[in-house]
Amino acid sequence: MTMRQLPRVTALVLGVVTASAVALPAEAGSGIPAVHAKAETAPLFDDGAGGDANADDPAIWRNAADPGRSLVVATAKQGGLRVYDLDARQVQSIPAPAGPGAEDKPGRFNNVDLVQGLRLAGGRADVAVVSDRGNDRLRIYRIDRDRPGGPLTDVTDPGVRPVFSADQDEINEQKTAYGLATWTDRKSGRSYALVSQRNRTRIAMLELVPTAGGTVDYRQVRTIDLPSSFRLPNGATWTPCAEPGELPQVEGMVVDPADGTLYAGQEDVGIWRIDAGLTGTPKLIDKVREYGVPGSYDEQTEECSPGADPGYGGKRLRADVEGLTLVTEPDGDGYLLASSQGDNTFVAYDREREDDNEFEGAFRITAASATLDGSEVCDGAAALNAPLGARYPNGLLVVQDGQETPGDGDREATGFKFVDLGQVLDAID
Repeated sequence: MTMRQLPRVTALVLGVVTASAVALPAEAGSGIPAVHAKAETAPLFDDGAGGDANADDPAIWRNAADPGRSLVVATAKQGGLRVYDLDARQVQSIPAPAGPGAEDKPGRFNNVDLVQGLRLAGGRADVAVVSDRGNDRLRIYRIDRDRPGGPLTDVTDPGVRPVFSADQDEINEQKTAYGLATWTDRKSGRSYALVSQRNRTRIAMLELVPTAGGTVDYRQVRTIDLPSSFRLPNGATWTPCAEPGELPQVEGMVVDPADGTLYAGQEDVGIWRIDAGLTGTPKLIDKVREYGVPGSYDEQTEECSPGADPGYGGKRLRADVEGLTLVTEPDGDGYLLASSQGDNTFVAYDREREDDNEFEGAFRITAASATLDGSEVCDGAAALNAPLGARYPNGLLVVQDGQETPGDGDREATGFKFVDLGQVLDAID
């Protein structure tokens, strides 16, 4: 979710971040290298004429039989799902389901991730798992590249229950399923979705359960609550500024399949490292620069005014922390990438826990031409370090663009950028 779309604006957004982002051109002399997209999707418009579509989060599905015919599955919030080929052309559009009643919230697809080889009644299949924030449920889609009518088929069990809400009234309050990452435990072979709760610090672990009828259900295994307030070195207690009743939420998440480590981006706080089974003690591996900055919320303007910075924040991330993704390498090396939404950069950390996920570098995605712009206020991101045919022999990075240009007058436009992963790795190195 881009900062412009939030009902509240945190201290970090209104103060330090906005000023800095405006003052710093995309290729200013900051020492941060720039890369360029090779392709972009058609703009999505968040209005009635555009089907209330708003780009958010991508996932990359590799076609093992023909990598050049791989796909990108991406969420468009109330606009549902979009499926693109490697030329960024749309091959399928799936609407989000309506709410159960006319006065209830409609479906709103927030995040997406993939599970390879999930055991279904008819055999194993790759599936896309989506968090439906509007209905507080997960939706699961089977991927069949050459299926007539489109590669995705809904296999969600009709009886799936809300993830966090007790009833429809709670669902309508929208403290619902938000961020999402999938994980398959190599020891047990069981597959899970790690799902965060909107405007709360909770993360739930849900096991994906195939049914005899060929659908997929899920059951909650456990939950964990991250901190909502923090003890500062000066002895003060700090809570990120927000609308009353809201807590600092998590959205961007990714699981390292090699060791079952979950990385979770608490938007106004930083990046947490957690066991994907949601056991043990979470560790905050990096903080946003605005960590510890006090703020006061104005109910009339629905904005936060920042106070003096005590200097306890990190050096690399400007809130919000968004789209986390992994670049894996066969020898165990690789990177954790994070969208630093406040300054339109991406930060790379060492994938290995033994090195305590040390900082490795940063980059920007800037305009390649007058018609192919960069990525600003990026929400979601997905990387795949594997050959994808002649177009992306070095792998692919797909990122959300929260300010798609050129747009269409005053209509809010978003989209997705496709970037050669080889360029990204060169920039980091």
